[in-house]
Parts: sequence; structure tokens; C-alpha cells
Amino acid sequence: MKLLKTALVTAVVSFGLQAATANAQTEVRLGHVGGPGSLFEISANRFAELANERLEGVAEVSVFGNSQLGGDESMMRRLRLGSLDLSLPSTVMSSESAEFALFEMPYLIQNREHMKRVREEIVRGPLYDAAEARGFKIIGVWENGFRQITNNVRPIVTPEDLDGIKLRVPGGTWRIDMFRSYGAAPSPMSLSEVFVALQTGAMDGQENPFIQTYSSRFHEVQDYLSISNHVYTPAYLTAGASWSRLPEEVQQVLEEVAVEMEDFVLEEGQRLDDETLVKMRDEGMEVNEVDFDAFVEASETIYSKFADEVDGGQEMIDAVAALRE
Repeated sequence: MKLLKTALVTAVVSFGLQAATANAQTEVRLGHVGGPGSLFEISANRFAELANERLEGVAEVSVFGNSQLGGDESMMRRLRLGSLDLSLPSTVMSSESAEFALFEMPYLIQNREHMKRVREEIVRGPLYDAAEARGFKIIGVWENGFRQITNNVRPIVTPEDLDGIKLRVPGGTWRIDMFRSYGAAPSPMSLSEVFVALQTGAMDGQENPFIQTYSSRFHEVQDYLSISNHVYTPAYLTAGASWSRLPEEVQQVLEEVAVEMEDFVLEEGQRLDDETLVKMRDEGMEVNEVDFDAFVEASETIYSKFADEVDGGQEMIDAVAALRE
């Protein structure tokens, strides 16, 4: 009888350990830098909701937003190591692979309908391949959005108005080079550090999509909003080393939902642009439009640099241009 009890206890403990291990293996951790109310938060939470409905009892997506798991660079390292399952990088991808600097080219994307065609023809081709060569797997192409300039010095109308302005930019040499060519003094900084930098004057300004600026509360410490639409940045729902450890049925559901979400994210991006611009005006920001022709002309040097330094760069630029309406 004593041996039987011991065997039963051993079996129960073993079953419990197996169950705990299974649960740990089937939690899918998704990290992003977006603050409350951001497009990243809306997108990631909707993705988790839809995926978890289909994965019930098999796996569960858990979302960690607002830089809880670190900045973009930190989360890319976690993906590579397999300690994070999914992330939502944007500009940082240009630091991982030169081909992604395509979306660092100013005034490249005409509108979101144009982006849909670029997504299907170009991102799912050479950019997916470039990511895989670096050990990442993109499962969906979402959005960060059209970027705008805010600052506390003056309205920005021409590139010359950026002269000497200390401007926070995300990591990646291309954005730094672009704003230096416009005359600004750009400095890379994690999104989580930007509010204090703007509040204390360590930085004069920053550039982000409307909703990222608003959800991060930068409008509370910035006077001027200049509508520049200077860069459109996609966001890439990206997996790393842990992807191969996920059950095949989990992989399939995650990929299906990520792709199904793509048009929803673009629609949400447009809705948030429209609503957030009104809010920032109403809350006291001085708003103007830049001289787009002047900025396009000033951007020629960064295009030449991309064409010269990135293999196939000119071909990609031409392919994107050919997809315009």
C-alpha cells in the first residue's frame, strides 16, 4: 500500500510538472513600445483577442506594451535569443538589415492604398527574405504611420527651419542622416525617455505619427506641430528563435490572424490620424503644413546614398514608384 501511495504521488507530481511545462511552452509573449491608446496597443490587443479565440485551450497570446519589456533594440535581442516570441519593430529594422532602410526614404509612400500594393509586391518579397537572413520571421505587415515633426522652437515650414533644432529620432543611421541633411541636430533615443527629454529641454523636438505623439503625451510639452508626412513607417509583427518551438497549429493561427489584421490596422491608422490631429489642435498646439516641395528637393541626397550603398536599392525605389497611382 505504501508503495502504491508513493507511485500515485509521483505520478501526480509528474503530471503537474508536465502541465506546467506545457503551459509555459504555449504562452506567446508579444512586446511593443506603444503607449496607452496608440495604434500599436490597439493593433496588438486586437491581434491577441482574435488569436486567443482560435487558440483557446492550446496557447495564449500575452501582450506587454508601453516598453514594459524594453525598447525596440532590447526586444530585437530577445527575439534573437528566443526569450520573447513576438515584437512589433518599425524603424529599428533598418539597423538589422540595410534593405529595410527603403522605408527611411522620405516621401516614398504616397498614401495607404499605395502602401497596400508595396506590402504585397515588395515587403513580402525581398524584405521578408532580408529578415529571415537575420534570423527573424515577419508574419504580418502593420503600421507605425506617417511621421510629423513637433518642437518648442518654431514652426517648421522649410528644411532650413530645422537648423540647430535638437531632434529626437528613433535608432537607425538613416533617420539621423536625413535630418542632419535638413540642418537639424538629431539624436537617437528610446521612446520611453523622450517625454522627460522634451520636458527638460534636453531635446527641442521629436518626430512621430500623430497618435504616437499623442499617446506618449508629447503634445503636453511641445508647442508646434508641423505636418510633414516626411516618412511612412510600417511595423512588422516579427518572430525570432522561439518560433520553431511553437506547435505548428499555433504558428498557423498566428500567421493567419496577423495577415487578416493588416487592412484593419491601416484603417485604424487613418481614423487615428484624423481624430488625433483635431485633439492636438484643440489642446493648444500650433499646427502648420510644411513646404512639401522644398522637403522633397532637400531629400535627393538621402536617396542617392541609399541607391549607392544598398544592394538593389535603386531597383527597390523604382519598384515602389511604379506602384503609385
